[in-house]
Amino acid sequence: MIKIDSYKYYYNPEDGKYYIRKKKNGPHSLKKLKDKLNNSKDKKNKGNRSDDSTNKVNKSRNKADTANETNKSYNKADAVNETNKSQDRANTVNEMNQFHDRADTVNEMNQFHDRANTVNEMNKLDEKMSKVDLTDHSLYRMSIKNNHKHPIKVSIIMPTYNKYHQTSLSLYGLSKQTFSHAEYEVILVDDASSDNTSDILKEVDVPFKFKYIQMKQNKGRSSVRNIGINHAEGDLLIFLDGEMLAPPAFIENHYKHHMHESNLVVTGAMHYEGVYTFIMPDYNEDQMAHLKELVNNDAEYRRLYENYEQTKQHSNGPCPLVTKEDIDTNRFQRLSFPNRYFLNSGLKHFGERLEGFTLPYIAFLSGNVSVRKANLKKSGLFDETFIGYGAEDWELGYRLYKNGVQFVLDPSTVAYHQEHGISKRKVKEQWGNHYRFVNKHPHIDVLILSLEWKELPFMHMHKTLVEYNQLEERFPGEYNEFKHAFRVMLFRIIEYLNNGQPVTKLYDLPGGSEERIKIIQQFETLRPRGFEYLASSFEQIYYL
Repeated sequence: MIKIDSYKYYYNPEDGKYYIRKKKNGPHSLKKLKDKLNNSKDKKNKGNRSDDSTNKVNKSRNKADTANETNKSYNKADAVNETNKSQDRANTVNEMNQFHDRADTVNEMNQFHDRANTVNEMNKLDEKMSKVDLTDHSLYRMSIKNNHKHPIKVSIIMPTYNKYHQTSLSLYGLSKQTFSHAEYEVILVDDASSDNTSDILKEVDVPFKFKYIQMKQNKGRSSVRNIGINHAEGDLLIFLDGEMLAPPAFIENHYKHHMHESNLVVTGAMHYEGVYTFIMPDYNEDQMAHLKELVNNDAEYRRLYENYEQTKQHSNGPCPLVTKEDIDTNRFQRLSFPNRYFLNSGLKHFGERLEGFTLPYIAFLSGNVSVRKANLKKSGLFDETFIGYGAEDWELGYRLYKNGVQFVLDPSTVAYHQEHGISKRKVKEQWGNHYRFVNKHPHIDVLILSLEWKELPFMHMHKTLVEYNQLEERFPGEYNEFKHAFRVMLFRIIEYLNNGQPVTKLYDLPGGSEERIKIIQQFETLRPRGFEYLASSFEQIYYL
């Protein structure tokens, strides 16, 4: 290493370059050098002190030689120093270049890692979105997205059949829930739809665990719900039809009731809300007239409706009205409407818990109802002999009721039913299932529902049942012919409807028969004894 403070720069005009030479010594250094030279001269002159002139000449020559040697040394040193300097500069440049090369390499590596990280993140995202666990069963194929291991508290079981458009919006609504996404799952059971419902699995991006069960052949509502129950991980089950649009607090409002009570059925179906999210080609005239009235609540919906009117002859598919953004902003509610059929039929008089109501099981409407899985294990699942539409939920509700379950009506658990075309086949299916219901449970508190055919309100049915029970309590052993005839007629209403027969002459007896006479005599004493509703219900079906 060169000691910088011992050298100085100087300029050589001959080659125009700078060199370095060693600095001259200070006075103290010269004195030391002089003493050293004198000592050396004394040693040389000890044996030959006589030839002073020669010594002087030699001294001068020695000085000259010393000077020449010194200059040569300086020149050599200058050359060496210049070489060192050049090498130092070259080394410095090389080191700088190496540094930059290393920096460039680091930058390139960083960029590579950044790109790699980006690719990894994309791969993770793709993996999350595309990873689906599959189960192939003889009856169905189940696919699971977001199959995490976090404990599930609530399982939503949604059967669907050929309602692709409405179901897609329903799943979007369920993705906006205030309830922790990690703590609920949605089990969509597709009952062998022939439309695009199977596309939902690859289209939806949902934050919850999503199980899509595709039936290999159509099995009916009871069967597919039971399959959903068997795959449910949650202790609480919410049954929700595939076309139901759930508000953000829907799950939370159901769950809060079950947190501190284990023996409940909670329903939002009594506070029914309908909504037109699409213009469906199979709407009947009443539905189209109703929709035309509702679109006047919003200029954009009115524009879409008018455009549909102008172009409907060129399209047979659904015309979308409500978007996902409309769900986010609740704008869709401008196309909604209430239908308080059950409440307006008398249930609102009994309060949230239906205190004193004799037919609480009719609140078990599987379009929107919740119950603990343990209660179903105790009472049994849906009866799979019920095929098609209607009564399968009431029948299960009746078994829950007989096992002491408390029914709760809560308007905060309401969901919006996306309206669709009404199949005429449903009416026959409904009476067929109702016939199975009364065959399975031929009790007066089930048979009394036959009066719905006469369009009697539920409050009238309730009071009729109350008076029938009072009649048995107050007059045991009496009114036997009357009570038998009443039960038979209630059963035959549903039997005739199921068979497609005219509902008439439900208890036809010869005019002079002893049984007929007793029935009329017993009937005529009801009103004087205060059984007004029972008497009214009887005469409305006896004289058909």
